[in-house]
Amino acid sequence: MIMEIFDTHAHYADISFDEDREQVLTELPEKGVKLVMLAASSLDDSHENVLIARKYDYIYASVGVHPESIDETSSDYIETLRKLISSEPKIKAVGEIGLDYHYEGYDREKQIGFFRNQLELAKELNMPVIVHSRNATEDTLEILKEFRPKGVVHCFSGSSETAKEIIKIGMYIGFTGVLTFKNAKKALKALEAVPADRLLMETDCPYMAPEPFRGRRCDSSMIVYTATKAAEIKGLNVEELLEITKRNGMKMFNII
Repeated sequence: MIMEIFDTHAHYADISFDEDREQVLTELPEKGVKLVMLAASSLDDSHENVLIARKYDYIYASVGVHPESIDETSSDYIETLRKLISSEPKIKAVGEIGLDYHYEGYDREKQIGFFRNQLELAKELNMPVIVHSRNATEDTLEILKEFRPKGVVHCFSGSSETAKEIIKIGMYIGFTGVLTFKNAKKALKALEAVPADRLLMETDCPYMAPEPFRGRRCDSSMIVYTATKAAEIKGLNVEELLEITKRNGMKMFNII
């Protein structure tokens, strides 16, 4: 079996990889992982992503501020991101950015401000975005319909109706190991609604490990299990699905 894996959303700057990061990233290409996109959650994370991407030919980086990191972010974050992007050709996206209303006490207006500012930056620089949305579908869709960015709504867990709206905007949708979970009916229904040419595979590692690894630290090689389930739903074999999603990711992130 020849694997052509593009993990379009990974967090290898995460502390869970501190003890064996080099070993993991050196071995991934031997397991069929051809490309990885690092997603950022903060300015510190953004800088770390760049350092990792410089070290490994097959790894690319995104930079951005996740909604959970906004309270610890300096007011000049847009200029910091702009300078990073202008200085590093391996940065291919702004992300992950978006809205998260999951926890009590969230500041809706502040989150929306950060989201809109980073969408403006992506538009200015003609870059795709990696969008995070949790318990915030209405606001996320409203803003995306306004900006109509290139990019992906990652770790999708919404309805098939929401998936169709995102596709209409012209964006891609990324699925994780959630597809393999026993309670994944909603995600599988949404997957059915996503055309193959708008589909991306991702891990969100070290999180969201697919069955049979659920609860363990995830890495990019585990996408095979997610892709096998997705291929079953889309009526493809797993090699075809991985090849299609790799091409989709390369097109979206402008990786030649």
